[in-house]
Amino acid sequence: MKKSVSLGVALAASAALALTACGGDGNPKGPETARGEGSGGDIARLVQTNPKDVKDLDQGGTLTVSVGNIGPNFNGFSNDGNNADNTALLGPVNTAFTRGCWNVSPQGDFSLNKDFCEDFTSEVKGGKQTITIKINDKATWNDGTPIDWRTFENTWKVRKGNNKDFDIVSSGVFEFVDSVKRGASDKDVVITTTKPTYPLQNFFDALIHPSVNTPELFNRGYENNMRPEWMAGPFVVDKYDTAAKTVTMIPNEKWWGAKPVLNRVVFRQMEPSATIPAFKNGEIDAVGARTIGRYKQVDGTKDSDVRRGQRLFAGGLNINAKRPAMQDVAVRKAIFTAIDREAIRKVRFNGLNWEEPDSSSLMLMPFSKYYQNNWPVTEQGAEAAKKVLSDAGYAPNDKGIMTKGGKAVSFKITNYGDDPTQLASTQTLQKQLQAAGMDVGIDQIGQAEFGRVLGEREFDVISSGYTVGSDSTDVVKQFYESKTNVNGLGNADLDKRIADIQGVEDDVQRNKDAMNVEKDYMKQYFTMGSVFNGPQIIFVRKGLANFGPTLFSNLTDVPVADWTTVGWEKGSTHK
Repeated sequence: MKKSVSLGVALAASAALALTACGGDGNPKGPETARGEGSGGDIARLVQTNPKDVKDLDQGGTLTVSVGNIGPNFNGFSNDGNNADNTALLGPVNTAFTRGCWNVSPQGDFSLNKDFCEDFTSEVKGGKQTITIKINDKATWNDGTPIDWRTFENTWKVRKGNNKDFDIVSSGVFEFVDSVKRGASDKDVVITTTKPTYPLQNFFDALIHPSVNTPELFNRGYENNMRPEWMAGPFVVDKYDTAAKTVTMIPNEKWWGAKPVLNRVVFRQMEPSATIPAFKNGEIDAVGARTIGRYKQVDGTKDSDVRRGQRLFAGGLNINAKRPAMQDVAVRKAIFTAIDREAIRKVRFNGLNWEEPDSSSLMLMPFSKYYQNNWPVTEQGAEAAKKVLSDAGYAPNDKGIMTKGGKAVSFKITNYGDDPTQLASTQTLQKQLQAAGMDVGIDQIGQAEFGRVLGEREFDVISSGYTVGSDSTDVVKQFYESKTNVNGLGNADLDKRIADIQGVEDDVQRNKDAMNVEKDYMKQYFTMGSVFNGPQIIFVRKGLANFGPTLFSNLTDVPVADWTTVGWEKGSTHK
């Protein structure tokens, strides 16, 4: 599931790809040369936020940002609400969801989020694990309900996965929790597990209001309703305007933690093409510019700064194996074989002076010390892809389309938004697959439809992906366990290996085991693949502080590590 303090279970489908655009001439002038880090690289240089102490900022001011999608389901724990825009939107108003018990540094190191959890201990005796948590005495949901052991009990009951009527993304560690009970007081929680389970940071990385305790409320209770009463964070929803497609947030008077600097945050739903004039005209305060076309349009905007870092994203190839055209594993393998990842990256990064190593895992970045190459095929290209199909009994028809039993390999790639580079990337993939004897069309949808189409699985192939955390333990379950993954594919051997991973305390061994599961799963099922990671390039109003590429501190395209510290430098004219 999508959360900005992700450990793995907190990963989600990202709509962030839609901020790309094409453009430029054959030798365009772009930003300074940069590259993604490989193994052992210095990732600290990929963080650019204009860090300032809050005492050096003006108190008050407004920040206006854009997202591609607002709603309709605001429950980030559910498959329908599991997207990056939703997580970005919830960042200021519901840190109970986006952080839970844990904070994470830009480098991916975890510490307790004492706004909610003041102490967290784990003890293993006789093969049994007991976790005790001390909850902040002041922690309270917006409706006045105390955040106490009942919140933790309900979070476990909803997320443990035994009731299939709850449309959860993944059960994660909660499948291995045996009980959640009251400790010495209502603000003390005692958790026992069926077996020792790791990493500890995956426990209660997000919290669910105790009133959200039925499948109906969980699945449908947040539809077209943000439910601010079930949230807890430094800001609170002031107005959700469905006509204007905006959400306005103000400081939460009930918040017990650090008070925010800003006195208003506004999110606007916008198509990618609309964000550039909106930024240049002063309507929004930040805009993504991850392609040369967008970069050149925004570069030179008065009183603006550019901030550049690594995007924590992996994807580009998402196949829906439940669709009729995609059910044959040979077709899916042929797609993986036909794709030229380098060619697609050249289209996406044209003129940006950005280079990166091959990204061959959905779970970890190439600079991770746990990373390994998990791309499932070695022979690549159109002829190799045709051979995959011919070995499976396909032969070209009179139009050159590979066919079996009178049924041609025919499907569509879903392209979303009005971004030209996004479309050019999709067309590049289309041509690669057509060269391999596949009849491939393009299904065009609006950016605002992305979340629904992805959540309801209304696509054959789509160029989407997932935000990437610093540990692969829980996401291996989300992506590759047969009972959990969206394609419903897997087998008993892989499921057992995935279950065993949770019990490995050593971080290195646990992540190695998870990566090996991914490698074996990909070789058997061919459903999702990483074509690129990409840069995060953001233009912002000059004077905006504590906002910009933050690596693991925030995994969305509204890059904020701590919403209470975001503000405008003293003397700034944009506030």
